[in-house]
Amino acid sequence: MKQIKIGLLGFGTIGAGVVKLLKENSSLISEKTGAQLSLKTIADLDITTDRGVSTDGIKLTTNADEVLSDPEISVVIELIGGYEPARTFALKAIANGKHVVTANKALLAVHGQEIYAAAKASGVEVLFEAAVGGGIPVLSAIKGNMAANRFSTVLGIVNGTCNYILTRMTQEGADFTEVLKSAQEFGYAEADPTFDIEGVDTAHKLCLLLSLCFGTKVDLKDIYCEGITSVSAEDVDFAKSFGYRIKLLAIGKMDDGQIEARVHPTMIPSDYPLADVHGVFNAIRLTGDFVGPVMFYGRGAGMDATASAVIGDVVDLCRNMGAGISRRCAPLGYVDEKVGTLAIKPMGEIVSKYYIRFQAFDRPGVLARIAGSLGAHGISIASMVQSARSTDIVPIVIMTHEAREEDIRTALGEIDAFDVIRAKSTFIRIEDNLE
Repeated sequence: MKQIKIGLLGFGTIGAGVVKLLKENSSLISEKTGAQLSLKTIADLDITTDRGVSTDGIKLTTNADEVLSDPEISVVIELIGGYEPARTFALKAIANGKHVVTANKALLAVHGQEIYAAAKASGVEVLFEAAVGGGIPVLSAIKGNMAANRFSTVLGIVNGTCNYILTRMTQEGADFTEVLKSAQEFGYAEADPTFDIEGVDTAHKLCLLLSLCFGTKVDLKDIYCEGITSVSAEDVDFAKSFGYRIKLLAIGKMDDGQIEARVHPTMIPSDYPLADVHGVFNAIRLTGDFVGPVMFYGRGAGMDATASAVIGDVVDLCRNMGAGISRRCAPLGYVDEKVGTLAIKPMGEIVSKYYIRFQAFDRPGVLARIAGSLGAHGISIASMVQSARSTDIVPIVIMTHEAREEDIRTALGEIDAFDVIRAKSTFIRIEDNLE
């Protein structure tokens, strides 16, 4: 039986899952590939900490070059994360004729085009199913079974930390800061959770989804990115009263040749399937012209689920190698020269419905002044709630009909300057027409 030797860069949680999966399911993998997969070398700065998995028969080293330059290793799994040295290591592996499997969405969102071009020049493959949605096989489905479809939308809950926080805020009425602390204690959030709660991790993943769905290069800085730190328990309660739940969504839409590319807290109807994605679970909803709406759901992170996707890519490579095939499918699912650069729609031009919350002094004429300013900027009110008076300052909540983002921001800037407004207004976009 053919032996395929693998090198692993990064022996953290996911790396430990890869070792565990290769050991426990080695015979099953051999039955499905006709090859014996052998993990030869693991490189990590820390090779002494017990990961809870056996490394018998595997070489451990702190020198990544022992993986990158070993002529016996034909597949390198990169699980270091971040931009550097992951980029340098990936490019060196490719230059040495090795296929690369990675879960590193940040690396590909920023340096993907460079890495894909290097892989094409060397005749090797770069696979990254685990980079979006952990164990959810959404990227391979976009490139494979749904490849004949033109996609109009892709919407995703793709960050388990944020979804866990918003789920608990919704179900328990808890405060953001309180739930974040709990998430860190349970290991659902990093000690420094900035990339998660500010939406950056979600934007990295949206970069990849947009490229695969629409065949375009995407610059990360062109994606509008807003995290969940400003979502309050009060907003969550008002959302429930209007029949909505708040989720951090990655949103991609094709709009007359331009792409809407945005990450932000979003109100979605509570009876939509996406609204029922709770805890650390992820879901991605795609709409194709022939397949219609399709939703993928599952564990978006974690040792076992992510390792499953990583080894799924390795299995795919092994099958290709067994058949003497290289680069059967380009990384983004499009012929390389057909990957274009579609324009990103300016955020000020997007059209949405909006939830707006004002903190105002309880004075005669306040509502009239707010409504007048909104109306002057072409913003129509769909409904309005003013809480019963308990102090001199009351929340006023307005739900709008569809309006331009730029008009909303201009009107709110004007209203926030009113002497009767106590604090900067809050607004959250609404997505309630997902077809």
